[in-house]
Amino acid sequence: MKMDLYVYYKVSESDAAALAPRVRAMQAALAAHQGVGAQLKRRPESRDGMQTWMEVYPGVAEDFHGRLAQAEARAGLLELIAGPRRAEVFIDLDVEAAPCA
Repeated sequence: MKMDLYVYYKVSESDAAALAPRVRAMQAALAAHQGVGAQLKRRPESRDGMQTWMEVYPGVAEDFHGRLAQAEARAGLLELIAGPRRAEVFIDLDVEAAPCA
């Protein structure tokens, strides 16, 4: 089953410039070696000197989360992130056609 993986975390404004190229390099490597598309987003506002970032991985296999954890470690992301990386998984909603009355 394919799923969409959303990973979000906090980063201090002072570490954002150093973190961005690491995340983009990790995502480029995942695209090249795993065929996984990715997006990197952040909330437009900062709060108390912190930004909230989100990585989006649409249409990945169920075992992708483990491969992503290995890639995160290789990229050294955790040393620039404030707190944990939280992951959420979503799947497509199959909507059955409602019967006509």
